[in-house]
Amino acid sequence: MSTTIQAEIEGKLAEREPDVEVLLAELQGDTVELFIDHPDGVTLELCERVTNALPELLEEYGLTVSSPGPERPLSKPEHFRRFIGRRARVRTREEHDGHKSFTGELVGASATEVTVAAGTGVVAIPYDAISRSNLVES
Repeated sequence: MSTTIQAEIEGKLAEREPDVEVLLAELQGDTVELFIDHPDGVTLELCERVTNALPELLEEYGLTVSSPGPERPLSKPEHFRRFIGRRARVRTREEHDGHKSFTGELVGASATEVTVAAGTGVVAIPYDAISRSNLVES
């Protein structure tokens, strides 16, 4: 995950579209995949507004803007806290307790790590060890 691009996009949208929450911004080749949320939901019109609000980004990259969908990305401690009790998949950059992917119920989320009740047991994973995480359907 490119936290630099995500932070840059979050800063620009905070000024230009303050009600839009950036859930995840990932660089895939030469395209930025941007997942957003909004208190009133995500519409095609909102995705177009967000695209038009980031002209500097479009000079350098392709851009896809979309809603989180049912497998909503989780990239910040507050995302994990909001969905405690829901099932999620957490993938780590390197092996953690012998695995790189954990799917189970989110049971805790502190300022530094998320706790998942996975099939292999309850595991605490530091946020900085996570490569990607998202909700999964039960």
